[in-house]
Amino acid sequence: MKRLARLALLPPLFLAGCAGIPKGVSPVHEFELSRYLGTWYEIARLDHSFERGLTRVTATYSLREDGGIKVVNRGFDSGKQEWREAIGKAYFVKGSDAGRLKVSFFGPFYGGYNIIDLDKENYSYALVSGPTRAYLWILARDQKLEPATLNRLVNKAKALGFAAEQLIYVDQSDK
Repeated sequence: MKRLARLALLPPLFLAGCAGIPKGVSPVHEFELSRYLGTWYEIARLDHSFERGLTRVTATYSLREDGGIKVVNRGFDSGKQEWREAIGKAYFVKGSDAGRLKVSFFGPFYGGYNIIDLDKENYSYALVSGPTRAYLWILARDQKLEPATLNRLVNKAKALGFAAEQLIYVDQSDK
């Protein structure tokens, strides 16, 4: 895989340059990292150049030896018929019981990764924001999310001031 191809999948968190959280938005509490680890499918996102045109996007989280979290973001560029991947690291901002982390894909630069809604029973879906309302993702453990759950998450995002009407719904099919 070409190193330059990885640059196209840069997370907005790095580009935003801060590990903040949007005003009026709160991370989930009673967060359990061990249950969050593993692969998540990107169901929807706000548009950004680093993910533009990518399908079959996933994020996989695993433990690092230093106590942090290894982050592997991966997506398929159907135009170039190739996978793009970015590997980073994440750490909790304030205690591991809140879904508020900082993530880096390049050196010392970190951006906010804020889990603002989560299926606490099964850890089957998550609503994630970056440091500003310009960054939003809906993630799920499966390639599809039940319409009622998706609708609830979109409405929550809208109520929190995100441009939910601009969400891009990610094609997860193996075309």
